[in-house]
Amino acid sequence: MLDQITIDRIIDAANIVDVVSEYVTLRRAGANYKGLCPFHDDKTPSFHVSPAKGICKCFACGEGGNAVHFIMKMEQLSYIEALKFLGKKYGIEIEEKEITPEQRQQLNEREAMFNINEWASQYYHKLLKENPDGIAIGMAYFRSRGFRDDIIEKFRLGFSLDSFDALSKSAAQAGYNTDYLLKTGLCFQKDNGQITDRYRNRVMFPWFNVSGKVVAFGGRVLDSRTKGVSQKYINSPETDIYSKGRELYGIYQAKKQIAKDDRVYMVEGYTDVISMHQCGIENVVANSGTALTEPQIRLLHRYTNNITLLYDGDEAGIHAALRGTDMLLAEGMNVKILLLPDGDDPDSFARKHNATEFREYVEQHQTDFIIFKTNLLLKDAGRDPLKRAQLTQSIVYSISVIPDEILRSAYVHECAELLHQDEALLLREISKNKQAALEQLHKQQTIELERQQRLAQNVEKAEDQENTESPISQQDPQDPFLSHCFALSRT
Repeated sequence: MLDQITIDRIIDAANIVDVVSEYVTLRRAGANYKGLCPFHDDKTPSFHVSPAKGICKCFACGEGGNAVHFIMKMEQLSYIEALKFLGKKYGIEIEEKEITPEQRQQLNEREAMFNINEWASQYYHKLLKENPDGIAIGMAYFRSRGFRDDIIEKFRLGFSLDSFDALSKSAAQAGYNTDYLLKTGLCFQKDNGQITDRYRNRVMFPWFNVSGKVVAFGGRVLDSRTKGVSQKYINSPETDIYSKGRELYGIYQAKKQIAKDDRVYMVEGYTDVISMHQCGIENVVANSGTALTEPQIRLLHRYTNNITLLYDGDEAGIHAALRGTDMLLAEGMNVKILLLPDGDDPDSFARKHNATEFREYVEQHQTDFIIFKTNLLLKDAGRDPLKRAQLTQSIVYSISVIPDEILRSAYVHECAELLHQDEALLLREISKNKQAALEQLHKQQTIELERQQRLAQNVEKAEDQENTESPISQQDPQDPFLSHCFALSRT
């Protein structure tokens, strides 16, 4: 355990504003600071931070305390773990006294999972840079996407070998417990008891949580199995330290810029995020193509009220732009939509433009979501009275979930003109449908989460059923890039 002198040094060193601002966007209010509370669904800033007293407190839900208590709550750590967290942040050397095996197991369970994920991310990253196959296949793939060395380092991209046990053997040699390989999802156990690596012959994308800890991985297959396969990416399963509905890819690398620009760009995939960073746009995160959840939106809401959804301009992009936006509106976010030119997604568009050009295009072409949806549905409905009635109901539904009454009223006025409808009629419908719309929204989110869980289970079963034939031997000779990689890897 920690001695009291060390504890006092950590508490004295911890700047409450510095600690809290890593998680909450704070605005000065006289001698204090305030922001949206991270512990409950806060629509107006009720979380106050006093640098003079070294404490924080939410005057709505009552949560608060000093920097240690704040970290305990935010990171779900014990008191000792929170002290270690802050000690590391402020460079204070920590010496532990002997504790019982039971106490150590309780303290280290989550930390062990974080540690093995950290080791795995370094392991995959080293393979990418130093292993012959990692260089010939993994690095060649990233180079084909135009990624620079500094970007590869920033996101700690990696490569997994074409082996069923390369990672598990290396982990055992490094002294890591097999149980944690299973608990983190890095490996899975077959019916015959065999421990098998989850990721084989894939480029690797580690997920960092908001505090910079590796919580999960995504792996993209690079062989001929991508032909006609929709599930090119395999993500970590749900674990004690990772819930897909609570994490956003790129949030750790983006959070400071989001707060600085007071805006976040939302994209679908890993490479969208990485390419935008490379062109100089850093306030971007990805939801990996799934519907947004309340925890994800609240995570973003700590840093900004403003979100722009970036999608390609084809039919799939339009559908993606409409998915999950009502949840954003319900959480009080200001939502804008940007459909990129046909044939472009955020990844390809970012590779063609620098940061200034990208921002200028966004400013000139982004559209308020409600207006975007209204114009889109009007175009689809034409003069059909039934479709126009359904359109009106859909718009009323979206406006109904907006919590700010003044903003709702402004949208009603704008949409009444676009739809050629009586404004009073729309207001009556919104008043009548508000609660029902919110209930339906939560029901839709539950259905989406269940769908994602079933998809994850099916992916795990498919991985378990793979035979022992080397995937690289199944290389598609029609793909010049992959054929070239295959030849290089055997040189």
